[in-house]
Amino acid sequence: MPTLPIPPLEMGEVVLSAGVLAVSFFITLFLTQKWIRSAKSAKLLGKDLNKYEKPLVPEAGGIAVALAVCFSLQIYIFLKTFRLLGTPETHIIDAFAISATVLLAGFIGFTDDILGWKRGLTQFKKVLLTIPIALPLIVINAPHTIMTLPDPIGQFNFGPVYPLLLVPIGVIGATNGFNLLAGYNGLEAGMGLIIFTTFGVAGLIVGEYWISLIAFIVSASLLAFLYFNWYPAKVFPGDSLTYSIGSLIAAIAILGNMERLAVWLFFLYFIEGLLYFRARALDKAGDVQAFGIPNEDGSLEMPYEKICDTTHFAIWFLKKVKKKVYERDVVRFLLFVQFLIAFSGMVLLIMM
Repeated sequence: MPTLPIPPLEMGEVVLSAGVLAVSFFITLFLTQKWIRSAKSAKLLGKDLNKYEKPLVPEAGGIAVALAVCFSLQIYIFLKTFRLLGTPETHIIDAFAISATVLLAGFIGFTDDILGWKRGLTQFKKVLLTIPIALPLIVINAPHTIMTLPDPIGQFNFGPVYPLLLVPIGVIGATNGFNLLAGYNGLEAGMGLIIFTTFGVAGLIVGEYWISLIAFIVSASLLAFLYFNWYPAKVFPGDSLTYSIGSLIAAIAILGNMERLAVWLFFLYFIEGLLYFRARALDKAGDVQAFGIPNEDGSLEMPYEKICDTTHFAIWFLKKVKKKVYERDVVRFLLFVQFLIAFSGMVLLIMM
């Protein structure tokens, strides 16, 4: 908890902030609807592998979220510049850096959506593609070298290692890590919604209102996207969304000094990473998938004898509780676990 007094919010700022969130929500609704029609016309469709009929669903819908968030950030910058929202000279460069980050991530993710599944980009090539996403945060963090670590270390000066090594590792790790736990209707957007809502509340608690507003901007956009992506999905998020959201998680964590909270919120993704490498060791061809085996009634079966993915664990665990497990059950279970992780993270933040 901060030792300095937290400045109060003025009613005008609250109203304007609510307006920015509304813009983010409704722009996402509009762009996602338009994208669904465009993707169908362009035959940019993918099979929903957790459905018995394998219906074709428009892909790469996350580009709507990336554009909506970026547009909302420009409105935030406009309001700051014209002295309508808080102190005008604060965090303008940070907001531009976040805008550049989400645009780069959205573009690279969209490129992967268009070319990756057709040309067979390897995981190593995908990691290389995400390196440029870190550049905006590297540049603006060049003067900053101090990171707050757990006690008894506290604040530690890393020198140039922080902007030149730790920042890109964080951005690349979060971008690719968030992409691992995916493939089920509403999962990626739902996980992102919980994470950014947690960042938003954490920003309010510590008095970082600008971080809180940006986090809630992303939350509003993800909530709108979930309207189309929830079971049964009318659009898939694709790497356009996972890359954008992963990079935004890193940006909020770095600029808001919330690295420890971000690491805690990524607990399931660390588990997913361990299971990913375990799966690669079990299957040298690297063809292990997160999808379940759908039955005609829509229920899912374990795709392998061993647990090779967090979603596989969810299917296995839920089958201990109920006879049939459906895709929405898996998603709700994982979202509930992520909520518990987020709630415990908030409790730890308040106690510190």
